[in-house]
Amino acid sequence: MLVLIGYIVVTGAVIGGYLMVGGEMGALYQPAELLTIAGAGIGAFIVGNNGKAIKSTLRALPTLFRGSRYNKALYMDLMALLYRLLAKSRQQGMLSLENDIDNPKESDIFANYPRIVADKQIVEFITDYLRLMVSGNMNAFEIEALMDEEIETFESESEVPAGSVQLLGDSLPAFGIVSAVMGIVHTLGAADRPAAELGSLIAHAMVGTFLGILLAYGFVSPLAAVLRQKCAENTKMMQCIKVTLLSSLNGYAPQIAVEFGRKTLYTSERPTFVELEEHVRQAKSSNKQEEKV
Repeated sequence: MLVLIGYIVVTGAVIGGYLMVGGEMGALYQPAELLTIAGAGIGAFIVGNNGKAIKSTLRALPTLFRGSRYNKALYMDLMALLYRLLAKSRQQGMLSLENDIDNPKESDIFANYPRIVADKQIVEFITDYLRLMVSGNMNAFEIEALMDEEIETFESESEVPAGSVQLLGDSLPAFGIVSAVMGIVHTLGAADRPAAELGSLIAHAMVGTFLGILLAYGFVSPLAAVLRQKCAENTKMMQCIKVTLLSSLNGYAPQIAVEFGRKTLYTSERPTFVELEEHVRQAKSSNKQEEKV
């Protein structure tokens, strides 16, 4: 939604300013210039990326027009889920988590947090490392190194769509110049025409430069920044899980381990100590009710 609002603001400001100085909208309607710039940009995008990068970028584009789902409520659910899993392992042993790890969708614990279960990547990240902890064959340093490698791989993969979009945005001003030069060449070929017609042809040629710069810095390049922000939010969630699980592996109580994870979150979404404590208390009561059943 914010992307669409931004597009409206950019378009309104540019067109509004143009109209304020008495500009004619008809002069900006140059489909040939737009075809040249957009077509060349798409062609450069195809040339500069392999098949995997193109598919990854196309999959990422629809997410740009959705709001962020990484809010305080989601993080509270994540930390409550981690607390319940760690508390169960502390009370009943790590082997008690096997059923929850193998079938998270059928787990009574996971079932209470549908927003977490809906994120396949996060669920796999949690269950994979809990499985390694259950095996007992790896120490905290080895698991931490493996987590860092996986997070780094995720960041590298997430950078591909952002880099591709950034490359497309960077190329558009140059293609705008190409379009303008082609227009000037056409104008010079008609040098025998009246001055009024030559002025119109030159104006049409300049629209190419205008469109290339506007599309690049007003529409395409900002999308790369949004993709990087979304990647950072997802990475932060993985880091929160990493710190929480490693704290538990190092012997800290579940409530303390969850507190360690809380400190890794961005301040805009980080719950306060009191909010987290209350949420954990609710998770504790859920644990006790399940034990009675």
